[in-house]
Amino acid sequence: MTELLTVRGVRKSFGDHLVLRDISFDVPAGTVTAVIGPSGSGKTTVLRTLNALDQADEGVITIGDVSVDFAGRPDRATLARFRAQSGMVFQSHNLFPHKTVVENVLEGPVVVQKRPQAEARAEALALLGQVGLAEKADQYPYQLSGGQQQRVGIARALALRPKLMLFDEPTSALDPELVGEVLQVIRDLAREGWTMVIVTHEIRFAQQVAEQVLFIDGGVVAESGPPEQVLTAPTLPRTRQFLQRILDPI
Repeated sequence: MTELLTVRGVRKSFGDHLVLRDISFDVPAGTVTAVIGPSGSGKTTVLRTLNALDQADEGVITIGDVSVDFAGRPDRATLARFRAQSGMVFQSHNLFPHKTVVENVLEGPVVVQKRPQAEARAEALALLGQVGLAEKADQYPYQLSGGQQQRVGIARALALRPKLMLFDEPTSALDPELVGEVLQVIRDLAREGWTMVIVTHEIRFAQQVAEQVLFIDGGVVAESGPPEQVLTAPTLPRTRQFLQRILDPI
């Protein structure tokens, strides 16, 4: 299976705090990788380095045919090409409150990618239909539930036509009853063959949708493998301890 994403030797510090010590992993095209781990382990920073929202201090990240050696301090043009390979869905929806739903989805294709308005609008409406929000196209974010806003965020990321989709705890800010509708959209994307990296605390969801699970602890990939191994028969005591606390918190 062809690798779409390869990560080698990524390190990242914030001031004197070393967050990522030596992160390396591969993501085959058309697969889902779930990233789990305790709070403060560095999992969100891993995700943000994949889009250079947080630039790694060292390491090489390759997405498709774009490879960046961050030790060499890449220039703005290289970073722009790199960032264009992926779409990010954040914990909070980050929608423009003064723009309608369809205008939010159009923003990236028209303003950033300079695509024709008519073409981009047709695609935006199709994407809103894909996430079950075609009838909400002309409403404003404040008129939507949290789950609906997050689904708009997914459509907005898809509109950029990325090779890789990145999700940072996409359900953590939602009321429990709204979580299912967002997870269903991600399941649908997985069935369509999208390559995705998802930071999540939804362990059972990871078990259902992921081909690979990475357990991040202390800024390293402490354990990795298929979900049936990492989530049901982990080899490390630290992984077992983490899963026990998540799945049986009382």
